[in-house]
Amino acid sequence: MIGFLRGKLLRKQPPLLLLDVQGIGYEVEAPMSTFYDLPDTGTEIELHTHLVVREDAHILFGFATESERRMFRSLIRVNGVGPRLALTILSGISADAFARCVRDNDSAALTRLPGIGKKTAERLVVEMRDRLDQMQGEAAAGSTGSTREEAMSALIALGYKPAEASRMLQNIKETDLSSEELIRRALQGAVRA
Repeated sequence: MIGFLRGKLLRKQPPLLLLDVQGIGYEVEAPMSTFYDLPDTGTEIELHTHLVVREDAHILFGFATESERRMFRSLIRVNGVGPRLALTILSGISADAFARCVRDNDSAALTRLPGIGKKTAERLVVEMRDRLDQMQGEAAAGSTGSTREEAMSALIALGYKPAEASRMLQNIKETDLSSEELIRRALQGAVRA
């Protein structure tokens, strides 16, 4: 996976950026929240990235901050929300406003975003509530977030639903464990349950 890119910003045409990284031009799609913070073309920038591999394309998404990328990754785990819709959400509402909507069960506010119907908004409110709490806990714990995120991704890859994987990890209170140890303990807890 490509974790970040650092290079010269050659072109910015929302939602597409062109970044020259040592002579290789990377096309990166970014939300408007990232575009607002970009300097002029010709300037060196760094983007946190997420690579989506599909049968017909490899698409690189870029974000100004790690928290923005974390929110994107949480959004695409919601049933019915793909990368394009997640990008639209991040472009149309700030992460803080989105979190407020989720915590206040305000699905009506989310339906004002393009491409978000009533059912999708309700699903976002339900499925993102636990994830937002987890993301805040990870941000407070610093590096613990990345190990918990890795463990979460691994459990999902093993076939657990995101909500179930999140519950499995919430039962583990220690904060200084490696992702491998988190996965092992989560699986042991699942076997006992």
